[in-house]
Order: sequence, then C-alpha cells, then structure tokens
Amino acid sequence: MAWALRFCSALALALLPAAPQHLPADCQQYTNRSCEECLKNVTCLWCASSGRCVEYPVRRVLPPADLCELRSARWGVCWVNFEALIIAMSVVGGTILIMLGVCCCCCCCKKKSKKPDKDDERAARERERRRVRQEERRAEMKSRHDEIRRKYGLFKEENPYAKFEN
Repeated sequence: MAWALRFCSALALALLPAAPQHLPADCQQYTNRSCEECLKNVTCLWCASSGRCVEYPVRRVLPPADLCELRSARWGVCWVNFEALIIAMSVVGGTILIMLGVCCCCCCCKKKSKKPDKDDERAARERERRRVRQEERRAEMKSRHDEIRRKYGLFKEENPYAKFEN
C-alpha cells in the first residue's frame, strides 16, 4: 500500500506542471518586464495597462481601482483578467444555482405525483365499473348456457355415474 502511495505521488509530481513559486524578491523589480516574469511570484499582480508589477493586496478580494483597473489586472495567469474572471465565476455560479433549483423542483414534483390525481381516480373507477359489468355478463351468459344444456339434456353432472346408482 505504501508503494502505491509513493508511485501516485511521484506520478502526480511528474505530470503536473510546475506551480508558480513564492519568490522572496520584491514585485517592483518586475515592472516594465513581461507578465510571465511578474506572475512567477504568486504574491505579485500584473497591471497590463501600466506595465507595472505590484504586490497583490491580500486584505481585499479584488484589487482597488487606484492600484489597477479590473480589466487590466492579471494574477496567476496572464491571459485571464479579473473582469473576465468575475463574469465567468458569476455564470458558473448562476448555472449551478439554476441546476440546483431545477433538481429541487423535479424532486418536489415527483413527490406530488405519487398521490393519484382526479384523472387517475376517475380512470380507476371506470376500470372497476367495466370489470364488474364484464363479470355480471359472464355470469349471465353462463347461467343461460347452463339452462339450455339442462333443457336438452346436455348438462354435465358432477358425477356421471349418479344415474346408475338408483
């Protein structure tokens, strides 16, 4: 079991791309360089409009406008700005909420449908009436046939040897 854990961890380290490292250097030194160089340090924020590399304001979720506009701010990767990230996260969150709502509605509708509604009750009563009428007709036809058999002597007796006993 321990060898499997070691193998999986070695495989994960080999397959996963290298994560950005936290470099102790100051973010200001990457100003007027490239976005990729700035974002190698995970504490840095790249402002594309000004070409500045600044320390990410950790106490706030989003960088303030005086530091960098949302459409120009890059963090983590250079190809996603904060504005697109906010829109994408809103769409994903909204989709998840809608899906949860639909699932809840479906579950509630299934619970309601277990109770028979008026149409189902009406159909069940009609089936029962038909079944009773059919049984009555069947019994009436059987009695009519038995009457005809007795009249012409074709009625099958329960014991065919009963005639000879007397």
